[in-house]
Amino acid sequence: MIESNHVVFRVADLRAFLIGAWRISRTVRDVRLGLDGTFDGTATLESANGGDLLLRETGVMRFGGHAGPAEQTYRYAFPDGPRRALVFRHDGAPFHDLDLSTGTAEAVHHCGADTYRGRFRVEGWDTWVTEWLVGGPRKNYHMITRHSRLVPPTEGCSK
Repeated sequence: MIESNHVVFRVADLRAFLIGAWRISRTVRDVRLGLDGTFDGTATLESANGGDLLLRETGVMRFGGHAGPAEQTYRYAFPDGPRRALVFRHDGAPFHDLDLSTGTAEAVHHCGADTYRGRFRVEGWDTWVTEWLVGGPRKNYHMITRHSRLVPPTEGCSK
């Protein structure tokens, strides 16, 4: 679980903070199935159309007895400037907003009868953590992802 007593790092320019390559380490606990899993890989955020960022996660997912390649994509749009993003799933559906100007954020997303509750914390220019609690009639899992920068940023962050 993300602990609230950690020091947070304020992000003045979310787009500049996110762009680049990140190592990601994710743990997943599926309460309904009683299974634990991990995902280890990279997340690359690159410029796309109109100032958007395209996030592509690639790596290896281990869940229960399964181990194999996995990937996911999201689009980060910045319609009001670089401080706040609208995050969209790979199919273009809205997912959540993200504003890390205080160093932390929360998000809620409804997917049918299931609810995704996200928490985000920036620990420094090179580390940020996301936590999702997902519950409903079809899903019941807890996921934490730690992002560690692989390439230094060129601008945009302040303490």
